[in-house]
Amino acid sequence: MRRIRCIVVGKLKAPHFREAVEFYNTRVSRYYPLEIVVLKDAPKALAPMAKASHEGQAILGKLTSQDRPICLDERGKALTSRQFAATVGHWIEDPGSQPCFIIGGAFGLSDAVRGSCATSLALGPMTMSHELARVVLLEQLYRAAAILHGHPYHHD
Repeated sequence: MRRIRCIVVGKLKAPHFREAVEFYNTRVSRYYPLEIVVLKDAPKALAPMAKASHEGQAILGKLTSQDRPICLDERGKALTSRQFAATVGHWIEDPGSQPCFIIGGAFGLSDAVRGSCATSLALGPMTMSHELARVVLLEQLYRAAAILHGHPYHHD
C-alpha cells in the first residue's frame, strides 16, 4: 500500500492546532500510512519573498523520486470532497508514485515549488494560515479515506 506524504513548513505553535493535527493524523493512519515532514521556518531576518524561496529550496530537497508533488495554494483547483476522494484514490493506486501534499509557510510557496508540482489544489478561495491549512488538509484526507472505504463519516 502506498503512503501519503505531507511536506509542511513550520511547527504548530498553538495547542489546538497540534491536537487537531494529531487527531486527524491518527484517523488517516487507520486507512493509509501517513508521513508528515515538518521543515523549519526561514530565518526571521529575510524578506517575505526570500523566506518563500529559502523554504522552497528546503521543500524541494525533501521530495523523493516516488513523490507526486501536490501544492496547496489558494490559486489551485478547488474540488468537492467526493472529487478529492476520487483523485486521492487514483493517486494512491498509482504504483509509480505516492501523493505528496505541500503546504508552504506564512509567505506561501515559491515559484520553484509551484513549478515542480504535478497538481495545485485550493482548500478554498480564501487565504488561511499554514497551521489551519494543515488541519483542513488532514481532515479532508480522512474524509477522502472514509468515502473511499464506505465509512459513514461523510454526508452529502
